[in-house]
Amino acid sequence: MTEDKARRTMIRAAMKAPYLERGEEHELALRWKEHNDQAAMHRITTAHMRLVISMATKFRYFGLPMGDLIQEGHVGLLEAAARFEPGRDVRFSTYATWWIRASMQDYILKNWSIVRGGTSSAQKALFFNLRRLRARLARGQEVTSSSALYKEISEALGVSEADVAMMDARLSSPDASLNAPLIDDSGGSADRMDFLISEDPLPDEVVGEAIDIERRSDWLKKALGVLNERELRIIEERRLQDEGATLEALGETLGISKERVRQIESRALEKLKTALVKESPAFLSA
Repeated sequence: MTEDKARRTMIRAAMKAPYLERGEEHELALRWKEHNDQAAMHRITTAHMRLVISMATKFRYFGLPMGDLIQEGHVGLLEAAARFEPGRDVRFSTYATWWIRASMQDYILKNWSIVRGGTSSAQKALFFNLRRLRARLARGQEVTSSSALYKEISEALGVSEADVAMMDARLSSPDASLNAPLIDDSGGSADRMDFLISEDPLPDEVVGEAIDIERRSDWLKKALGVLNERELRIIEERRLQDEGATLEALGETLGISKERVRQIESRALEKLKTALVKESPAFLSA
């Protein structure tokens, strides 16, 4: 039996399954929950397979196999049966609908594209509602700009206009491999990746910057050698720390006024400048 024939057979069997009255459904749920009656659970799920099929037809426009959608919905149905509490005054179909829909949506998000999307609840709502909202908002309007539609959709779903525009672009075109060959005007070929522009610095720039940083660090270490102990401490704590100490704090530590600290610091900076220029005249302009 082919897969398509097996799916049709399953759908026909589901549609022929008898509906359960509220009392019968409650009794079967109690038997399953309290006595782990597998036959009772089977009757409940079989009677609600038409709900799975109905839900699967609503997601058929995402281009995934109907059989796979039904299978994922059946997983959600079994999860609902395992979690259903018959003591609550709610029909099983109402409870199971959420689990069936969630199971199908997770499957679609994982398999619709090789690029994962819908990672947040807002993006998930946008993914599954964008087409419907766009069609509804555009209906009856002769000319509607994309920006106006994006604004209305973003307000309706509580997401940014940028997210709406990005999702619309994703839904409007298929995935494209970066290794797909392209033919240029001269007849040559190249991959899409060859046309991507990187914002990272070039390798020679990275190496040059690393060499410059190392060279300046060496110059600074040598220049610091001209300072006496107190000058070096003030420069280190005032200039070479992420959060430099205040003049007042250093004055209290050293037992001098903050004005005296400022004077020592100023003198130390002049000594450093002279030493650095002597070591390498190009340092200050580098």
